[in-house]
Order: sequence, then structure tokens, then C-alpha cells
Amino acid sequence: MFKGRGKRKAGGTGQGVDLGTEITASLVVFLVALPLCIGVAVASGTPAELGIISGVVGGLVVGMTRGSTLQVSGPAAGLTALVAETVEAHGIAMLGVIVLMSGLLQIGLGMIRLGRMFQAISIAVVQGMLAGIGLPLMFSQSYPLADAAAPGTAIQNILGFPAHALDTFSNAQTAIAALLGIATVVLSFVWKKVPGPVRKIPAALVAVAIGILVAALPGVEVKTLQVGDLLASVQFPGPEQFAGLADPAVLTAVFTFTVIASAESLFTAAAVDRMHDGPRTRYNSELIAQGAGNTVCGILGALPMTAVVARSSANVQAGAKTRLSRTLHGLWLLGFALLLPSVLALIPISVLAGVLVHSGWKLLGPEQFPKMWRQDRGEFVVMTITTGVIVATALLEGVLVGLAVGIVLAALRMSQTSVEHRVEGDTAKLVMTGNATFLRLPEVIDALEAVGSAGTPRIRLDLMGVTHLDHACRSQIEEFVEQKRASQTVRVELLLPDLPATKQKQKPKPQRKPRSESTSDSSPESRPTPSPESRSTPSPESRSTPSPESRSTPSSESRSESWSESRSESWSGLRRRPVSPSWPPPQPHERSSSGALYDAFYGPSQPGPSAEWYYLDTRPFEGLQDSEEARWRDYRG
Repeated sequence: MFKGRGKRKAGGTGQGVDLGTEITASLVVFLVALPLCIGVAVASGTPAELGIISGVVGGLVVGMTRGSTLQVSGPAAGLTALVAETVEAHGIAMLGVIVLMSGLLQIGLGMIRLGRMFQAISIAVVQGMLAGIGLPLMFSQSYPLADAAAPGTAIQNILGFPAHALDTFSNAQTAIAALLGIATVVLSFVWKKVPGPVRKIPAALVAVAIGILVAALPGVEVKTLQVGDLLASVQFPGPEQFAGLADPAVLTAVFTFTVIASAESLFTAAAVDRMHDGPRTRYNSELIAQGAGNTVCGILGALPMTAVVARSSANVQAGAKTRLSRTLHGLWLLGFALLLPSVLALIPISVLAGVLVHSGWKLLGPEQFPKMWRQDRGEFVVMTITTGVIVATALLEGVLVGLAVGIVLAALRMSQTSVEHRVEGDTAKLVMTGNATFLRLPEVIDALEAVGSAGTPRIRLDLMGVTHLDHACRSQIEEFVEQKRASQTVRVELLLPDLPATKQKQKPKPQRKPRSESTSDSSPESRPTPSPESRSTPSPESRSTPSPESRSTPSSESRSESWSESRSESWSGLRRRPVSPSWPPPQPHERSSSGALYDAFYGPSQPGPSAEWYYLDTRPFEGLQDSEEARWRDYRG
């Protein structure tokens, strides 16, 4: 065993590189990747050689590029159904062009630094997508597991499974093939529990070895792989294939491959990063690397590739620390396919189908559904709908529906609005808090109608607790205010937060007339509350409990001065000075409808310096006097 001397930054690490460990890890990854490459190709309805070519490209091209250090790329079970549908619809010759264009699009997305965009997708949609891939994969591979052909779509495969299970054991040879496949599935589940160093050998490789031995027994006639020349299977796309890009269906396939392959690769990168403490994935670089790999696969007419969890986890568990192991695994795949192609022809198809059934179960993750139900039932609904739509239709449709449902769920949760309306004396009040969006518009309309029909001479709409007011709700509120103003029967006061969506042009604000000129203007309702800039918080001294001397009856001059000072807070925006208390300060629950009295003692309590009063109705109000003046009158006796 050779051991690297000193420390060097291989693959982006500063740790010493153990060459022997890297080589051993590459062999482990090769043994895991070989049956998967072949099985994915066969399940996709393409020659087995194309799967090996994609595996080689994943090792030699993606493996040497920067991005993720330890994750391994190749043909993935998650794209099996999509590849099979594409080959059936457009032919295997068009597959290369679709994969090529997807690779170029991935490179473009990485170059404009959109790699992290895929991390913004809801985990419920991702798990639903994986489950929607895994469930059809299990049922579709249950047919080749018994040397039979699958009926067709995922629904057909599921509905036809009971009859297929009965027919399987009616024939000796199909029964043997099925037993080999079932043994492979069972072995894949229990192999990790095998004690000692034996369990370090990949379960898939052990199953392949057992399948080859059983298939070689006299009297056993199970189907095996038909492997051709690796180099002869390369098909470069021609002008006719590129002309097919004018077909909208082909462009849709390009988009689907791009989204699914990118998302699966970057989600795998996040999962692999949690498996080790080495360098983290550079998402944009990794997306470019995946695009480069798919571009080469497209030029060679091979299968699309993504990062694969099974190979990546095997690489980490084998002790790899650098990119060397994943690069060498591609070299071993190439050498095996070129030098020992006859060995591949001995592998039973049912064994490879069993490997993919196990992969489908891992993708399905049945334990994730009850776990999601316990954690978040809304996300459980998103996950279940995504899975169901993928199974019923196709992968792209299911993902799009899942994203749409997730967005609706997020919108409903963000639009948590509290709308309360009540009548207090001469005022019908509506208080709204939270996020007021169009989703809550019916509730807002009902509340507006309730305060509008209360029959009070004054209406106050308090929206200071609203953190977001969208255009629909704002328009409805403004329309309500304008209608009430036009009726000339009610006075409307509107208090809005300082939100960009609620900024309005302030109308010219008339100067207040002296008290001697207008008796009606002395009503507190006709005095506008000062703007945020004009409000100043009283000093702590002014908030302290006043002495008995300060509770004496104010003189006529001082009261007149106080009133003139209060009325000087006009639309001109003069700064307001705090009013010295001359009786015990009011408590929060004693706030008057306008709040001016409480603010005079304690400063503005709600909503803070960003609040603004918008009095849309400036007509004098001849209704009941506000509580501040009443308190002055009651105190004087």
C-alpha cells in the first residue's frame, strides 16, 4: 500500500492522501456501479452498453471536475421511467440530442450561478418526487424480475401485478428467475447486518455472483444480458436528430431532463455533505460538472447521468477523501467493459431487476410518510399529492403540481390574518393584523360590511398590525372608505402602517383655524394625529408619577396654552412637545379612541415611529366629544 507523504490539497482537501484507501474505495464504487449501470440501462429500454458508457463518463469527466469531492455520478434509477418514455416516444437516436441539450442548459444555469436555486424546492416535493419515482420503478421491475415484460404505464403495471404474481409460479423457469430476483432483494436488505469484513463487499455484487452461478447450472434457462461491443454502441447525433429540436415535445423533454437531473444531483450533494466532514459542495461548480458530463453523454448517444446516492455513500463509507476514487471507478468500468464483455453476458436479468427493486424501495421511503404526517400534515399533503400525480401521469407533471401545491400551502400559511370588528360608543372599529392578501379578501369584505352597517357616526379602520397589505385588500379598503365618505353620513378614519404597498399621496392639509373662529374644530376628532416625525417620546421624568402639587387644577391660562399647543399640531407638521400631566396618567386600557391622551403622557405606544395616520375624511364631525376634552371638563367639575 502506497501512502502519500506529507499533506497536499488533492480534491480540495488539506489532509494527507492515502493512495491505497483511494484505490480500494474506487474498486468498491466500481462493484456497486457496474450492476446499477447495466440494470438502469435495461430498465430504460436501451442497450446495456449505454449505461456503462454513462458510468464511465460520470467517473472520468465529472469525477475530475471541481464541485463535490466525494459524490459519484452515473445513470440513475430516478431517470429510468423518464428515459423509457422518451425512447418510446422519440426513439433512441433522439435521446442523445435531448441529453446533449440538457447538459448545455445545466452548464448555462451553473454559469449564471443558479445552482443553489434548486435548494429552494420544498423537501416535501423532493420526497414526493423520489417516492413517485420509486413506486413505479418497483412495479415495473417486478416483471423482468420474473423474466416477463411489463404491460406499459405505471398504472397498468400496478393493476396487472396480482395476475403477474400468479402466472410467475406456473412455470418452472420463471419461478427460478423470480426466486433469484427475490433473493437479490432480500440480500440487499440484510447484507449490512452480516458480521465481519465480508459486509464491505457490495450486496449487489454478491447477488450478481450468485445469479451467475445459478444460471450456469444444468437445466436452468433464465434470461441473461445481451451485451454488444461498447465502442460500436456509440451513436453520434446527426443533423436529422438536431432538426427534431423544433418539436415542442422534444423541448419539453429537454427541460424535464434538466430540472430532474439537476435537482437530483444537487439534493444528493446535500445528502453526501452530511455524510462526511470534508470540503462542502460548490453547487454552481457541481451543476457545471453535471452539465459537462451530460453533454459528453449526449454526444456519445448514452443515457443521462446524475449524482447517485448509492455509489456516493459507498465511496464515503470506503474511506475516500479526494476525487481520485470516483475518477478511478470510471477507469475500472471502461477496462471491464472493453476487456471482459463476455462476463457481462452471464448476468441474469432477474438479478439486476432485483437490484432495481431494492433501489425503488429506497427511493419510495415508506417510513417518510408517517414521519411527515407527525411533523407537518400540510407538507404531508404536498408529498402525497406529488407522489400520486407522478404515478398517475408523468414525472414532470407531478413535480409541477407538487410545486404548485407547495406554493399554495405557503401562501395560505403566510396569509394569517386576524380581522376583528366591534362597536365602542359612537365608533365602529375594525382591527386587522397579520398578512392581508387576496386569499383573505372574503373575510375582509365581511368585516367591512359589518362595520359599515353598524349605524355609528364614526368608523375607524386600524391596520397598524398588518405586516403585508396586497393590492387586492388595499383597493377594497380604499373603495369602502370612498363610498362611506360620499354618503355624507359617517366619518371614516383609516390608520395604515408605513408599508410600501400602502404609501399614498397626502392631500393638501389645511391649516387649523384658531379656537375662537371655529367651535366645531375643537373636537378632538377634527385634530389630526401628528406624523411620526412630529411625535417625540417624553423624557423619563415626565413619565414618573406626578407630585400632589402637579395635580392641582390647571389655570385657565395654562389650559388655554395646552389646548393651543395641541391644536398647533396641524397638517403643517410642526414638532409636538410632550404635555406635562396634571392628573394621574391614564393606563393602557384607558386609551381613548384617538389615543392622543395616552400618547401625551407616555409617547406613542403603537405602532412606533413608522406609523402614519391617514384621515381620508377632513369634514368637521359634530358627534360626541372625545374623551380628552370630557376628562378636562369632568375634572374641573
